[in-house]
Amino acid sequence: MSANLNRRRFIVYTSALVCGSLISVACSSNQTSSTTSNNSGGFKIAIALPGVISDKAWNQSGYEGVQLAKQKLGVEIAHVEKVTQADQTEVLSDFARRGYNLVIAHGGQFDAAISQIAPQFLDTFFIGVNGSVSGANIASLRIDHLQVSYLCGIIAASMTKSNKLAYIAGQEFQATQEELRGFELGAKSIKKDIQIASTFTGDWNDVAKAKEATLALISTGADVIYQWLDSASPAVLQTASDKGVYAFGNTKDQSDVAPKAVLTSAVKHLDVAITYLVELAQKKELKGQIYKLGLERPDILTLGKFSQIVSQPIQKQALNTKQQIVDKKITFVNCQEAGKNTLCIKKV
Repeated sequence: MSANLNRRRFIVYTSALVCGSLISVACSSNQTSSTTSNNSGGFKIAIALPGVISDKAWNQSGYEGVQLAKQKLGVEIAHVEKVTQADQTEVLSDFARRGYNLVIAHGGQFDAAISQIAPQFLDTFFIGVNGSVSGANIASLRIDHLQVSYLCGIIAASMTKSNKLAYIAGQEFQATQEELRGFELGAKSIKKDIQIASTFTGDWNDVAKAKEATLALISTGADVIYQWLDSASPAVLQTASDKGVYAFGNTKDQSDVAPKAVLTSAVKHLDVAITYLVELAQKKELKGQIYKLGLERPDILTLGKFSQIVSQPIQKQALNTKQQIVDKKITFVNCQEAGKNTLCIKKV
């Protein structure tokens, strides 16, 4: 069975049916829902996405995760796009009421909703991607964003002429804070006096805000920009290209979006990571903990294709550092800096 429902079609459809929970997921404006059956023997997974599955970034990677799980593990899948903050608890609850074994919330912004809903549906396991919560039936899937952003910081500091770098993301929470810190630590390992400015647009998909933020940072002298956005990420990369500055892709290898600007990408194979946790859940081996996956899993986290602009010595330094992180010769530990709790480098 497959269904794609928007608000207008929902109104027509419910003239003949009582509004069951499958349909009610799509009752909020700007949401779409689909369900795919695969004769899975009963194991059902669903994913709630804050954006659209065609963003070539975060949301697409989550959608590809459940598709890969269906292909490899034979599970039944469903998804809902464009879930707003106000609709999070209802969307997650609806999947649980419909008997989904595993419900995935694709973004750290779902943490509060997961914590609220999970105790009410103990037969359903909830996974927060990029989350920081855990419990009896709650796990979080964390990509070690700091590790790969550290490598990008090394590259950025080696490429900058102005000694000014910038970081742009949609929201400020633990994952973006860690990514920013990794970028800063990597850059300062090359140039101690380098400056890193950061801004959070408040919206992962607002193209106008992304472009405005990029232009503002460039106007201050930043000539290398690390971005983590969803549908708005191409706006940052293309604006950087137009203004003759460098940038980094994120989540997907985005070198083709703006070839003149993108030095490399922080590639996060969330499809593989999600499938890994789905398989654990299917085997009833998933635990209520935070699963953090990093560069030791190159099938999940790695650097993308290097631009020809990045010299061989810089590429080699980044890749050598990557191996040092994998070998645990470089680790990141809790520390205090300027009176604040943060993360610092520890070298063996």
